[in-house]
Amino acid sequence: MENKKIYVVDDDPEIGVLLQAYLSKNGFQVACALDGLSALEAIKADGSYDLIVLDIMLPDIDGFEVCRRLRTFSQVPVIMLTANSDETDRIIGLELGADDYLAKPFNPRELLARVKAILRRSGATESTESTKRFLKFAGFQLDITCRELIDNQGNKVVINGSDYELLTLFLQSPSETLSRETIAGSTRGREAAPLDRFIDMHISRLRQVLNEDAKNPVIIKTVRGKGYVLTVPVEHSDVSAF
Repeated sequence: MENKKIYVVDDDPEIGVLLQAYLSKNGFQVACALDGLSALEAIKADGSYDLIVLDIMLPDIDGFEVCRRLRTFSQVPVIMLTANSDETDRIIGLELGADDYLAKPFNPRELLARVKAILRRSGATESTESTKRFLKFAGFQLDITCRELIDNQGNKVVINGSDYELLTLFLQSPSETLSRETIAGSTRGREAAPLDRFIDMHISRLRQVLNEDAKNPVIIKTVRGKGYVLTVPVEHSDVSAF
């Protein structure tokens, strides 16, 4: 985890100073911004950040808009900070491409654990169980070296970091029913609460990426009461189809 770069966006300077000191003490390089627009400029200018900690309540544009704009040029992992106790902010953040969320107030140790879990998963998905570079399925091709998804017309499909991790999990386990708990543990590093809709929304978003019919999906199907399963064959290859 040493030398990983984190960008903290929070309009409370005390929180910024606290997180910068705490994360720096744990081996990270940390930069901070107090508003969304300056954060976007800095992140776009320096594309080497490994993770963004993003508060929803900001003085200019909110964290949702920051995340939406960020996803137009970067797939860097995002942890959103929310003061809202219900699931609304979490679901909106997920739909916009956030990778995890943390409710305020929070313990810096919990944030550190989330940061490390996401960075571990990001590193792990760069090398799958197969040594083959290309995973081909249902007219799509996933390039695990460049982390790119290509459709059957040869067009690049926009896919963010958490969706990439979820898709890779399914492609590594074709025909295997994955429980919500398994998915949560593999993509979020923690168990799914019984009423947590985060996983269901994540599956829904991945289906949209794959142009699935929401009412009759054929690539990732729901196994009622058990979880989800990838129902199409996966071909591992060293040669691109395009």
